[in-house]
Amino acid sequence: MRLRRSMMFVPGNNPGMIKDAGIFGADCIMFDLEDSVAMTEKDTARFLVYNALTTLDYGNIEKVVRINDLSSGLGIEDLEAIVRAKPDVIRLPKTENAQDVIDCEAEIERIEREAGIPVGTTGMMAAIETAGGVLNAYEIAHSSKRLIGIALGAEDYVTDLKTTRSDDGTELFFARGMILNAARSAGIDALDTVYSDVNNEEGFIREATMIKKMGFSGKSIINPRQIAPLHEIFMPREKDLIKARAVMEAIREANERGSGVASLNGKMIDRPVVIRARYLLELAGENPDGEEETQEV
Repeated sequence: MRLRRSMMFVPGNNPGMIKDAGIFGADCIMFDLEDSVAMTEKDTARFLVYNALTTLDYGNIEKVVRINDLSSGLGIEDLEAIVRAKPDVIRLPKTENAQDVIDCEAEIERIEREAGIPVGTTGMMAAIETAGGVLNAYEIAHSSKRLIGIALGAEDYVTDLKTTRSDDGTELFFARGMILNAARSAGIDALDTVYSDVNNEEGFIREATMIKKMGFSGKSIINPRQIAPLHEIFMPREKDLIKARAVMEAIREANERGSGVASLNGKMIDRPVVIRARYLLELAGENPDGEEETQEV
């Protein structure tokens, strides 16, 4: 399990932002080769991101690269360079259906084999940005074992709907629900779209609070100032953390006794309760296993 509360966009043609991207505390860095890069700078951006991935140390931060659409021809060029640099995840834009993911995966696997990289090393994320993509969210989410998540791209989506973004997000409600349920049915993460008004912190907090309540794993962001409030919103309540710690302590005690059954306050602890407890503790930056390794439950 990896935290993906914040996925920060970094333009691939901006050397300064690429160099400093790891210092802000985002869970994931997403180097962008697509919309934020002009056509005349695509080659430069590809070169800069390749060199960043192969020479800079970003620690444990997840490294994601958003490539260009495969149908443009630029996406294949992006993959040829970037897969060899071994990012954690390739983000495929404008995903319409499962075949888009399958086609991208085939190219990634080909390049992995050519480069001597173990097949399956490179993860994938699919960004859904049209009405058709939203309606196909389930098949997209289940299309590849490489997928670590699916994401909503709202700007293109609302254009496809022939509407605009609103303060309350009414126009995104259906898409968010479809993408969230599709992702969870496949056991992968759901990432919400960016909130583009970086000076409206109140609006950002309101939207981030809503998507957290819905069940999203996190949110794409475009400014480092959005990281701290976003992480604060995803921080569990103390009463939930107390219960989660108690659950994990009961599991540890059961393991020490050699028992396959653990209980808390007279109630047996089943697997979903353990998964939830571990997730909450990880969100809070705590080690759910304590000082010692415990058996998987």
